[in-house]
Amino acid sequence: MAFSAAAVGSAFADESHAAQGDTSQGTAGDYSITVEQLNGSGVEGSAVITLEENGDLAVHVEASGLVPGQPHAQHIHGSTDLDTDFTCPGPDADEDGDGIVSTAEGLPAYGDIHISLTTEGDSSPDSGLAVERMPVADDNGNLEYSRTFSADELPDGTAAAIRNLHIVQHGIDVNGNGEYDADAGQSSLDPELPLEATAPASCGMIEGSNISDIPGGGVDTGNGQLVTADGPAVDQQGIVLVAGAGLGMGAAIGAVAYRRFRTEAR
Repeated sequence: MAFSAAAVGSAFADESHAAQGDTSQGTAGDYSITVEQLNGSGVEGSAVITLEENGDLAVHVEASGLVPGQPHAQHIHGSTDLDTDFTCPGPDADEDGDGIVSTAEGLPAYGDIHISLTTEGDSSPDSGLAVERMPVADDNGNLEYSRTFSADELPDGTAAAIRNLHIVQHGIDVNGNGEYDADAGQSSLDPELPLEATAPASCGMIEGSNISDIPGGGVDTGNGQLVTADGPAVDQQGIVLVAGAGLGMGAAIGAVAYRRFRTEAR
């Protein structure tokens, strides 16, 4: 059974920032990210996160190679604990050897959902599976996202910990049929959810995290030095959809919504 966008929506290293000086909210300026594919998705892109003088956070993401016409959950992950560096888990996190880093397998490496990059409304970890409010790729698999989060709605300590955060996007097409289905198995979030809908598709680290060679500059989709992989093999890094306290809640929300969709579909 294939899952339409509506169904899935129901289911569930040079420093590059403007020299604006230090403020009580952290170091204001632009932080550039190169978005790299995960799980052999072929996704590539870039992002700029701008910390404003007043503490607001503007996020702009551009990516290509996503599953066309499908919603793609995306988040800022990491922690405000400056003693802990989080990264995108590598292929060695694939404990069951199926070639895909699952939610549970990637959890220890990447940190909790910090901000859900929804298009509107709540942006807390509670909205990690609010796919109906996540951006949808166009017919060519391209996605562009922009939103500014006010200082008041950001988790405490976000500005000070800006370099300990990263962006991930989700949703892959293992069998190449242009939609989410269960051919690749079920999601580790819930046995009734398709793995393709929740599997990580890309990840990008903010300069200053546990990585190197992050280029400076603004968004320039498609210029990242990426290697496109065929099939589901993980050839770069892995990342997971829901973490920490948000894991159980996200899974419950997705499962209940998906069961409702199944019932209505009958």
